[in-house]
Amino acid sequence: MTRRIDHLVIAVHDLDKAADFYRRLGFQIGARNRHAWGTENRIVQFPGTFLELITVGEGAQIPPHKSGHFSFGAFVQDYLRNREGLAMLVLDSQDAKSDAAAFARRGIGAFEPFHFERAGRKPDGTATKVAFTLAFAADPTAPKAGFFVCQQHYPENFWNPAFQVHENGATGLATVALAAPDPDRCKKFLTDFTDSIPTSPALHDLSFRLVDAHLDVMTPDDAGETYISVEAELDQPSFVAFAVRVEKIDAQAKRLDAAEIPYQHVGSRLVVPASAAFGVAIAFEAAQ
Repeated sequence: MTRRIDHLVIAVHDLDKAADFYRRLGFQIGARNRHAWGTENRIVQFPGTFLELITVGEGAQIPPHKSGHFSFGAFVQDYLRNREGLAMLVLDSQDAKSDAAAFARRGIGAFEPFHFERAGRKPDGTATKVAFTLAFAADPTAPKAGFFVCQQHYPENFWNPAFQVHENGATGLATVALAAPDPDRCKKFLTDFTDSIPTSPALHDLSFRLVDAHLDVMTPDDAGETYISVEAELDQPSFVAFAVRVEKIDAQAKRLDAAEIPYQHVGSRLVVPASAAFGVAIAFEAAQ
């Protein structure tokens, strides 16, 4: 079964400043949440997928990686020591324990599943509980690109149409882009992780079909042409961009102009460069 993007993890130094920027882009931003180990996030939710803006909070007690255990907090902390940007791709899971076992069999993740819970808030402010089990995968050639799947145990408490209404008319994610010096070297790992057989829309590029979206893998040069300004690791794969569907592309251009956010027209898209957007390029395209 084809997987969908559950969410993208975007690591930033200043969570409130990043949230204000995304608000200026026209998104509705969720309240600040804190994980037990000390990372803090704010969420931009769409139907069935979301963006997670994340930072390391004050007094964080981040557990280190150890044999058989992938530390989500340590990955975010290590990523932020070098840069801000799109740190991790998260796909959906119906059974994270089974996925962890499958990743181990495929040789892409010998990690124990990780379960955690946190308090949430409904639109009216009342408290609720959300819980998740994560199964991690890792590509040794891509230490700065994180991969895991997420099983949501109380989806009825997490997904909420009231949180999915955005002033910019955003309806969901269309694409996530991974820049890699040699895209073909990523092919086996990403096939095993996504359960998707890639196509090759350009000579060296790969595209993995997901539910309602694509994972595109391209050289840093191709990524720079497609997304204007990207912050790629030239010697290893790194996530550099994502695209969001909006109902009215012309209205979004006017919004960006009014907010004095730089962008360029690239084909039919509007692209906000990584240099203006906390290390990750953001493209807007018309919803079909």
